[in-house]
Amino acid sequence: MSAFGIGSAANTNPNKSTEVVSPPTDAVSSLSFSPKANYLVATSWDNQVRCWEITKSGTSVGSVGKASIAHDQPVLCSAWKDDGTTVFSGGCDKQVKMWPLLSGGQPVTVAMHDAPVKEVAWIPEMNLLVSGSWDKTLRYWDLRQSNPVHTQQLPERCYALTVRHPLMVVGTADRNLIVFNLQNPQAEFKRIPSPLKYQTRCVAAFPDQQGFLVGSIEGRVGVHHLDEQQQSKNFTFKCHREGNDIYSVNSLNFHPVHHTFATAGSDGAFNFWDKDSKQRLKAMSRCNQPIPCSSFNYDGSVFAYAVCYDWGKGAENHNPATAKTYIYLHLPQESEVKGKPRIGTSGRK
Repeated sequence: MSAFGIGSAANTNPNKSTEVVSPPTDAVSSLSFSPKANYLVATSWDNQVRCWEITKSGTSVGSVGKASIAHDQPVLCSAWKDDGTTVFSGGCDKQVKMWPLLSGGQPVTVAMHDAPVKEVAWIPEMNLLVSGSWDKTLRYWDLRQSNPVHTQQLPERCYALTVRHPLMVVGTADRNLIVFNLQNPQAEFKRIPSPLKYQTRCVAAFPDQQGFLVGSIEGRVGVHHLDEQQQSKNFTFKCHREGNDIYSVNSLNFHPVHHTFATAGSDGAFNFWDKDSKQRLKAMSRCNQPIPCSSFNYDGSVFAYAVCYDWGKGAENHNPATAKTYIYLHLPQESEVKGKPRIGTSGRK
C-alpha cells in the first residue's frame, strides 16, 4: 500500500527541500538564476518561461511567482543578461526571445535558427548573444541587428554549451567537444573527442577558464584541462549509478564562491564534488523522478533543482497521475560545498 501512499509522497522530496510555488505543467528543461538578485527562471516543455522571486530569511526560503511568457513550442534553454534585467530563452520554435523582465516589457525575437535552439548564452565581454542549435550552427547576435554577426558551422547538432570568457566549449551530437577562444571566435581553438564513451549531456567551464567538465548519459563525468602540461590531471569518474542501473548526468554547476561543483542526474540525486581533491563532499538522497536541470544562485546560498519525468524510459513509463513537476530549493551547508583537502595529503590548503 505504501508504494501508492505515504511512502511515495515522501520519496518525492527526501532532502526536505522547499517547493517552488506554481511549477510548470510539464518537464523542466532549464533553470537559470539572475546573476544579480534572487530571481529564478525555468523553461519547460509546456511552452512557458516562468520567473519567481526567491525570498530568503535565515534558514528558510520561499518563492513568489512574478511573471511568465509563452513560446509557440517547447522551450529548451535560458540565460540572463549580466546586469540581471533581461532573460533570453530558446527552443523548438527555432528562435530566441529576449524578455526585458525587470522593466515589465514584452518579449521580442532576437535570434533565429533552422532547427530547435538547444543552448543560449550571453557574453558580456563581447556584448553578444550566442545560440547553439540542432541545425549544426552556432550564431552570434548583436541585439541591435536582425542578422547574426557570425555563423559558425559545427560538425553536428549542438547538445551542450558553456561560456566563461574567453573560453567557450560546445558539445556536439558526435561526441566532439569544440573549444573556442572568444578573442578569435570565428575559428575553432581545439576539437577534442569526449573522454567519455557515450553521448554528451552537459558541459561546464572551470571558473578559472583552464578547462571544463563534461557529463554523459552513461553516469560519468570527465574533468579536462586545456593546457598540454596539465593533461596528467585529467580524469573521469562514475556517478549517478545504482548497482547495474546507470543514469544520465544531466547538469553540472560550479559553486560561484567555492568553485566546487554539483552534478544532478536521472537517478533523482544531486551530489556536491571537489575536483581538486577528487572527492565527493556530499551525496543527497534520491528523489523518485529524474533531475533534468539545476542551478546555483549568484552567491551559492541557494541550489535549485527540478524533479520530473524526463522521458528517458519512453512514453510507456509516463504516468500522468504521478508525473507531477516540482522545482525545489536546497540551502547548501558550507560543509557540503566548501572544498577540503584529502586526508593524508600534505601542503594543500
